[in-house]
Amino acid sequence: MQKIVPHLWFDTQAKEAAEFYCQVFPNSKMLDSIVLKDTPSGDTDLVRFSVQGCEFMAISAGPYFTINQSISFMLNFDPSQDDQAAQNLQTIWDKLVSGGTVLMPLQEYPFSKHYGWVQDKFGVGWQLILTDPAGEPRPFVVPSLMFAGDSTNKAEEAMNFYAAVFKDAKQGTVARYPQDTGPAKQGSLMFADVMLEGQWFAVMDSGVEQTTPFTEAVSLLINCDSQDEIDYYWQKLSAVPEAEQCGWLKDKFGVSWQVSSSAMSTMLRDGTPEQVARVTKAFLQMKKFDLAELQKAYKG
Repeated sequence: MQKIVPHLWFDTQAKEAAEFYCQVFPNSKMLDSIVLKDTPSGDTDLVRFSVQGCEFMAISAGPYFTINQSISFMLNFDPSQDDQAAQNLQTIWDKLVSGGTVLMPLQEYPFSKHYGWVQDKFGVGWQLILTDPAGEPRPFVVPSLMFAGDSTNKAEEAMNFYAAVFKDAKQGTVARYPQDTGPAKQGSLMFADVMLEGQWFAVMDSGVEQTTPFTEAVSLLINCDSQDEIDYYWQKLSAVPEAEQCGWLKDKFGVSWQVSSSAMSTMLRDGTPEQVARVTKAFLQMKKFDLAELQKAYKG
């Protein structure tokens, strides 16, 4: 099971968005879909899908949060692994642009011969890049955290913090601003990436003035195998008490995480409607998940 799963919050379009991504990206598929009944948002769709091996979750839970570009997804097209990388990049770009908004045109930049940033018709941001074949390989999908507004110039601090919290951490590329660039100070991170639990994540400080704070609309869900693990991540990451609800928390940089239970995920996928209803009712009353209470609710 993937340890850290990007989680997308939609008003009503979770299923539609997931089906769209499975059509846009080759080697992608729907994994499962369930309905959580009688939540504060009513009946909500919870969908799992994968994009070339990277698992995502999506939920339809009302118009409470709007996806912005504080967390987007880099798509690496590597000519050393795909002799049609440039052509495939263009094909996927054309599909994502349809109904969406171009944030950075697809063209040559100092860091890539072919790069573009698009916000698709559901609001999700994708950075498509033709990678340097001489560089160290990266997976196709890499979540990218942009530190802007009050979080500008904190990308390196955050990266080091996450590397200390998660196991199996590894520093990757580091590229710094050579001079002050907008709100980004000289020496802050133009781009860097770090591996956490075997997964790559990118971080960057915004070099232009903008207000795109991290929100619950894109969160990072941690699959935990025990109560001790839930307790560990909750204690390490939670920094905003009023944001604690139903396994959700915010860290000191404003990034939203869900400290979840792999056992609870199994209960929700495999349980009878009555079992799912009991587990849902139980976890909606919790802040940090209590695995024993969830298992008790499941058993009835």
